[in-house]
Amino acid sequence: MRGPLGAVIGRYPSSDGTTQIGGIIRHNRKCRDVAFLVIFIAFWVAMIVNSSFGFNQGNPSRLTYGLDYKGNLCGDKHADPGLRELELKYWLNPNQVYQSGVKDSQFKLSDARSICLLDCPIPSEDSLNWVCDYPEGDIRLSMDDWIDRNYDYYEFLTPEMRNASLQLQGPCYPVIFPSVNVYWSCQFIARASNSSLRHWQQMGGVKINEDIVIDKSIHRSINSRSSVLKRYMADIGKAWPVLIVCGGLLPLFLSVVWLLMIRHFVTAMPWITVALFNILIITVTMFYYLKAGWIGNDAISPIIGEHDPYIHVYGRELNHLRAVAILMTSVMVVSILTSIAIVRRILMATSVLKVAAKVIGEAQALIIFPIIPYAILAIFYMFWISAALHLFSSGQVIQDNCNTNCCAYDLESKKVNCDRCCGYSIHYTPHIAVAIFFHLFGCYWATQFFIACSSTVIAGSVASYYWARGETSPEIPFLPVFASMKRLIRYSLGSVALGSLIVSFVESIRFILESIRRKLKVAGTTPDSWFGKMGYHTSQGCLRCVQWTIKSVNRNAYIMIAITGKSFCRASAIATELIMNNILRIGRVNVIGDVILFLGKLCVSLSSAVFGFLMLDTHKYRSSHNKISSPLLPVLVCWALGYVVATLFFAVVEMSIDTIILSFCQDSEEHQGTAQYAPPLLIETLNDQNEMQRLTQ
Repeated sequence: MRGPLGAVIGRYPSSDGTTQIGGIIRHNRKCRDVAFLVIFIAFWVAMIVNSSFGFNQGNPSRLTYGLDYKGNLCGDKHADPGLRELELKYWLNPNQVYQSGVKDSQFKLSDARSICLLDCPIPSEDSLNWVCDYPEGDIRLSMDDWIDRNYDYYEFLTPEMRNASLQLQGPCYPVIFPSVNVYWSCQFIARASNSSLRHWQQMGGVKINEDIVIDKSIHRSINSRSSVLKRYMADIGKAWPVLIVCGGLLPLFLSVVWLLMIRHFVTAMPWITVALFNILIITVTMFYYLKAGWIGNDAISPIIGEHDPYIHVYGRELNHLRAVAILMTSVMVVSILTSIAIVRRILMATSVLKVAAKVIGEAQALIIFPIIPYAILAIFYMFWISAALHLFSSGQVIQDNCNTNCCAYDLESKKVNCDRCCGYSIHYTPHIAVAIFFHLFGCYWATQFFIACSSTVIAGSVASYYWARGETSPEIPFLPVFASMKRLIRYSLGSVALGSLIVSFVESIRFILESIRRKLKVAGTTPDSWFGKMGYHTSQGCLRCVQWTIKSVNRNAYIMIAITGKSFCRASAIATELIMNNILRIGRVNVIGDVILFLGKLCVSLSSAVFGFLMLDTHKYRSSHNKISSPLLPVLVCWALGYVVATLFFAVVEMSIDTIILSFCQDSEEHQGTAQYAPPLLIETLNDQNEMQRLTQ
């Protein structure tokens, strides 16, 4: 049997019948779930070690730029030779590019000879242009002179070198095909220059294949899944100012404004929230249509810099944007229809929000408090994103093991070399994938932990207010918040760590099962029988239900932890029993309020997405070095960060409502249906007899 909560928090009757001011009875509390706090601390130590591996092995520039035939990263000023500002990867031998694209060929594009250039070469209309290898050996040119000569020192070659060049073995190679900068790689356009090709043939050069395969080979490499994933991650690094403004500062401002409006315009806020949500989701959907090219002429392009307007190159990113545009259309239609359906219930939400508004008005520190977990999470996310970029770019640069003909003239040995002429690539070991998954899980657990801590502090503050009968005093505005923080840090961090771990674990299982489903679908091995399909969809539905139930129970468990100081499991049992005994009271009053609060969070996060689109549409992110491949992932991250920030601040209202309702139900249960500790503010809000009867029956 659990004891009366009025004797735990606030003003409580003593043994002689008088009322004393005591706050928490400290001897009733002790540290709970310490083992899980130790696990959480150990996990953070492992996160730091894991991140240090990424900082040691990774280089975010690898996500954007390619490797030359020596294994140097394009744009690396520390390479040999120095490649500062030489950021474009260019394949010298067009026949090797063609060979890599032939079906069933053993030759890989990574083994084709490539160097780093400042810009993509174009054929001459009246002569033959050359692109020569890095100046070494007898070629007495500096890198700057080599660049100034447009990479051409053919006139300095010996007869032996010239003969090797005509055999496409270097050190100089003809520029036969025009090329364009596609994601920092020079993609050939399978449209050979007739003039250059004629000069090449007159000089006695070997036959050059002109098939469209030369175009598709590079295009296929640039649009591989690994390359697209790298570009998406690189977009996060390039768009960090957007993440700070639209994922951090803007949702902070909007969340505080929303709380202030709840405080002063509580009657109108549900209507404003629903209307604003519909406007924002339509706006975000239209932005996706614009970037997908279905509205206007502002579709994303993989080509960087100025180019021939008649050249069109398409990337996977455009297909992804179009898929998301279709998905957002479906979400938009469902959301609008749902918001129309709940219009008649908005009046009920208004009465519930009044309770929280009055509590916030008395305990004003509740509006300021979320800034503390916000600042902690902001520092954590900056560290986490930086570590994630390094982890995704970690790996070893090793030379490929090829058995094909890749002979090329070596300027240092002064002969054609056919040994160790294979290209280089970045080798990713399985433990890197494990490290990345561990990093992702750590982010989710840490986020849930800090949100849970914030919710527990808010619940303790509101419970202090309720069980003190809501009487105004100089202590009410600030003391409950800091006292609740002290109780959390001293006694309940382990319980919060356990609750956040359970949510993270269930979510991770659901993510793994969804990944397996997608792989099976791609492989064509999904269950064909109706029994198999039914079992799969049933398991997915059950996992979603379990996830929702755990999150709901956790939220109420945090309230009971703040009130009683019990362990997580015991607090969950108390909360579950209380909910089951008063399901109609809590459900009918609180569900519609939760819907309005959820729409409010979406309004803040969708506003972050809209401003993210606007910032990414500026010239800075559409050209030159900061050009992003697609606004998809940066906007999604802005949305996610905005939702987390909104969750921190909206928890003030959310936990206030839940705590007041749970405390009211517990108070009524302990006093034969009549709440004894209900503060005047709550009674004033619920003074309508029909509303009070609905709460207590």
